[in-house]
Amino acid sequence: MAKSMIGAVGKERAGGELTARLRLLKALSLAGVLLTALVVLVGAWTRLVDAGLGCPDWPGCYGQLVVPDAERARLHSPDAPLETFKAWVEMGHRYIASALGLLVIALLALGSRLRRVDGYPWRVSVVLLVVILLQGAFGAFTVTLRLWPQVVTLHLLGGLTVLVLFLWLYLRLRRFKQGALTSEGTVAPASPPRRLSSLWGVAIGALVLQLALGGWVSSNYAGIACQGFPTCNGQWWPSMDWSEGFHLTQTVGPNYLHGQLHADARVAIHQGHRLGALLLGLALVLLAARHWKERAMRPWLGGLVGVYGGQLTLGVVNVLLWLPLSLALLHTAGAVALVVLMTLAVWQRRTAAATADEASVQGPGKEWTHG
Repeated sequence: MAKSMIGAVGKERAGGELTARLRLLKALSLAGVLLTALVVLVGAWTRLVDAGLGCPDWPGCYGQLVVPDAERARLHSPDAPLETFKAWVEMGHRYIASALGLLVIALLALGSRLRRVDGYPWRVSVVLLVVILLQGAFGAFTVTLRLWPQVVTLHLLGGLTVLVLFLWLYLRLRRFKQGALTSEGTVAPASPPRRLSSLWGVAIGALVLQLALGGWVSSNYAGIACQGFPTCNGQWWPSMDWSEGFHLTQTVGPNYLHGQLHADARVAIHQGHRLGALLLGLALVLLAARHWKERAMRPWLGGLVGVYGGQLTLGVVNVLLWLPLSLALLHTAGAVALVVLMTLAVWQRRTAAATADEASVQGPGKEWTHG
């Protein structure tokens, strides 16, 4: 009798510890989503105010962990005069990014005891650590290779990948927490996810392509290469140099601050971004039309189409107003919102139970495999 009571108390205590640990893990992963979004926006701000080379070295600034005075900076790097504001902007970005890395380490440490439990997203946590380390390397290369556009673009895509991983980890933890505890104190695995159709693949691919094109536009300073809209420099199809604009093996070595490409190459990059926007819009509208009858999908798909419309409007206004800082930052925030909404839409599609409408379409006894 006494042993059974002790055993019951032990199981209750273990269950309480598990619940508390999962609650903390879920809170940290959600904080990671928000902090990553902030890092991406601060990174965009750093680029827009030309502070990407505010510190000529890495990870410190003129050999210091904080921005030094002008004399120390001159002694360290006589060929790179200190601009205090830009140096602090760059270091602020690094400080926040470092906090993000510490957050990932904390998630791994707290989740290590659960890594063998069925359904716990340990692999997602490990992949997140790997991507964060790669991001740190890209941050270093951004400075040492002097804003080489390939590295800057990959650094942006890496930041958005970190955002997706944090959000996916949060969703997995929330699902894991809501699972039923078994008699052994572990969490019962959820039902297998649904497969996505090729249309989802096209929409996701179009979004990734457009994000990459946006990063390429920004890193090559092609945002205002076209004046006017819907025409470009007064022409529907202006003179463009596609081979030079998308030449991915540009020479490493020159300082790419303010760009190195000639006008026709930048126009090609800008026009490529406009064409990518049309492709993405078509894919999102088709996706929304395909799944609009499913009530659970409407908020996410409607949000995607709505944010896309806002992004399209911001893109036009940015061109017409010559890329004001506030609107350029808002355009980056819109890209972050598209990534978050697409991730949530994919999650909803893969994990939600089939609705009554789908069941009636498929008929009794048929397994749902199409998206």
